[in-house]
Amino acid sequence: MSLREYKPGNTFPGVIGRTVDKSSPAWPEPLRSKEGTPNVLFIVFDDTGFGQFGCYGSPIKTPNLDALAANGLRYNNLHTTALCSPTRSCLLTGRNHHSNAMSCITEGSTGYPGGNGNIPFENGFLSEILLQKGYNTYAIGKWHLTPSNQLSAAGPYDRWPLGRGFERFYGFLGGETHQYYPDLVYDNHTVKPEKTPAEGYHLTEDLADKAISFIADAKQVAPNKPFFMYFCPGAMHAPHHVPKEWADAYAGQFDDGWEAYREKVFARQPEMGIVPADAELSRHDPDVPHWNSLSAAEKRLYARMMEVYAGFLTHTDHHIGRLLDFLKSIGEFENTVIMVISDNGASSEGGPTGSVNENLFFNNVPESLEENLKALDKLGSPETFNHYAWGWTWAGNTPFRRWKRETYRGGISDPLIVHWNQGIEAKGEIRTQYAHAIDLVPTVLELLEIEPPTTIKGVTQSPIEGVSFAHTFNHSTVPTKHLTQYFEMMGHRSLYYDGWRAVCPWPGPSFAEAGQFFGEAISAETLTDLDTHHWELYHVASDFAENHNIAADNRPKLIEMIATWYVEAGKYNVLPVDGRGVQRFAEERPQIAVNRSRYTYYPDTQAIPANSAVQLLNRSHSITADVEIPTGGAQGVLLAHGGNDSGYSFYVKDGKLHWVHNYVARSLYHVESRSSVPEGRHQLRFEFKVTGQPDLAKGKGTPGRAELYIDGKLVGQADVPVTTPLALGLTSGVTCGIAPGAPVTPDYEPPFKFTGKIYSVIVDVSGDLIQDKEAEMRTILARQ
Repeated sequence: MSLREYKPGNTFPGVIGRTVDKSSPAWPEPLRSKEGTPNVLFIVFDDTGFGQFGCYGSPIKTPNLDALAANGLRYNNLHTTALCSPTRSCLLTGRNHHSNAMSCITEGSTGYPGGNGNIPFENGFLSEILLQKGYNTYAIGKWHLTPSNQLSAAGPYDRWPLGRGFERFYGFLGGETHQYYPDLVYDNHTVKPEKTPAEGYHLTEDLADKAISFIADAKQVAPNKPFFMYFCPGAMHAPHHVPKEWADAYAGQFDDGWEAYREKVFARQPEMGIVPADAELSRHDPDVPHWNSLSAAEKRLYARMMEVYAGFLTHTDHHIGRLLDFLKSIGEFENTVIMVISDNGASSEGGPTGSVNENLFFNNVPESLEENLKALDKLGSPETFNHYAWGWTWAGNTPFRRWKRETYRGGISDPLIVHWNQGIEAKGEIRTQYAHAIDLVPTVLELLEIEPPTTIKGVTQSPIEGVSFAHTFNHSTVPTKHLTQYFEMMGHRSLYYDGWRAVCPWPGPSFAEAGQFFGEAISAETLTDLDTHHWELYHVASDFAENHNIAADNRPKLIEMIATWYVEAGKYNVLPVDGRGVQRFAEERPQIAVNRSRYTYYPDTQAIPANSAVQLLNRSHSITADVEIPTGGAQGVLLAHGGNDSGYSFYVKDGKLHWVHNYVARSLYHVESRSSVPEGRHQLRFEFKVTGQPDLAKGKGTPGRAELYIDGKLVGQADVPVTTPLALGLTSGVTCGIAPGAPVTPDYEPPFKFTGKIYSVIVDVSGDLIQDKEAEMRTILARQ
């Protein structure tokens, strides 16, 4: 009897004898997919509206996307959640965003099951499923699916891309990044771009390069092994960054304004079959001024903003084309299932006037036409953080009303292109069946003949909530399988049911009509009033763009729809309804480290994301660097946070100690030491002493006194009348000994690495500052 036979339950298929000559080996079988299994490529755009791809009627040139559409399918009834992280969670799990605990973006998480930002492991990702089936899995570009307090080098890493089934990752973990100075992560560690903006660096090109190299790496070893790639450029989210020549290609093309854009797009859409022949264009949005009411200066500024956006989209299409051309060159294009989608409608985060610095919006700082005009020629360049005006947002969602964050069709109806030459016979056709972002995963699984797994990594899986639309690929008239779908986003609610849509906008159909702006909380009394009086009803089967509210004449149907919304809300963890805006993002959340008053930072370490870094705004604090200055002196950054959109930097240059605060790119407050920093080991210190109160509603942080010390001796001071109130640099964290991102100040060029030795930098927020009576007297005398 062999030893194997002697041990019941042993699954080893060979024979283990006493010696090798009496044994039979058996190797574990390599995990291989069935021969001919297709690759899967998701291309996910950000903030791109229904009317912005060329193949959806736009005048913006997208030849590579148009070619996919011409040889594939376009869907005109695909829906998302109205916001990026929630939609992306749907695209990768096949479950609704509240089921994924992703009611909002991760920075807006709340302490409720439907919104805590931790996607449950029982909601497996498509990457995790396909990895078990012999696929290589790659994520490229934007992630934004990890809780914001878990983005630092301290982890945990189980909700980073490599923790959710992706073998390789190259991109950025947050919601947006600077396209010239991105916050890059390679697998599980941060990296710096290989080129500078002056050398021609742009993130989209870099992402396409990495996508190509990842696929080539594996294909040269295992050419028959399929891949799943989740390719998510930063486009078209702000900042709208693109080399000048791409924007200049659209010079003058938007001078006739946003109404004209809508009319041109809407004229093309019925011809293309993207909208029904009897569709009506939605009304002029009350929050958008008529183009003819604008001054010549405003028209010039807004037209340029759109030229930059259009150039950015064409530039992105170009680099997607490079990826597609590579797939053709290696013979993989024909057998790759390609799905192109946007995560929500066009974005309104530029505000009514657009912005040259999107961080003004997040700090409640009003836009200035005069300041924006000064930056007109810099739009799209590394020096700006720009976003277009509401008029272009509204136009970008043609023919629908409203935009991102709202659950009218303008916020939730998005392009979807499906291309698979070996599996789809129909070419260039339109599909009108209702679908949602949760339907992509079950569709792919059906195409690949894969049953959803019951467990992943030992975790029992929840049911997939989407339904496949694969049956529509070669049959244009078959009915949809997706009959009911709820929507909720930051208080906005709606429900689709079998050709009907009920919508409950918050705070109203527009800000002008509501008499208030985005962001107030919804009380129980307000919610009752909304449910009683403010739901609207549309028969979208015959009213494509939601133009005719028929709630008053169809009260029983409306009540049925409202009741169904609550049933769905209960099923998918939607409650409580939360209509807060900025307040939601300011809510305190659990952190990996306990609160403390002293933070110690070290050189040659990764940047600390804003959510994990010390918070210095609106409080007295000190920064003390323990340094060694070599013979001949040193220069470089000691500690910095932010970029050219706002931030601070504590540094040494030309032998002097410096501190600068960038107030949302409006003002630079700079202090320079009177004396030089001596050679040897020294304590270099900065102190900020609060001297007044902030006015957060008006975008003004606390005023204070900035003081510089060398070894405890005051060497420089200045009054700072206003500081950034709410959010420092949108895409740059705290860095010690270096500042590789967009520079806080033009006083130095990145990365401005410190050339001496830094032992540590300690930030103290306890309020324990130097009490130097002599220094105080000198300050008083200096003011006389």
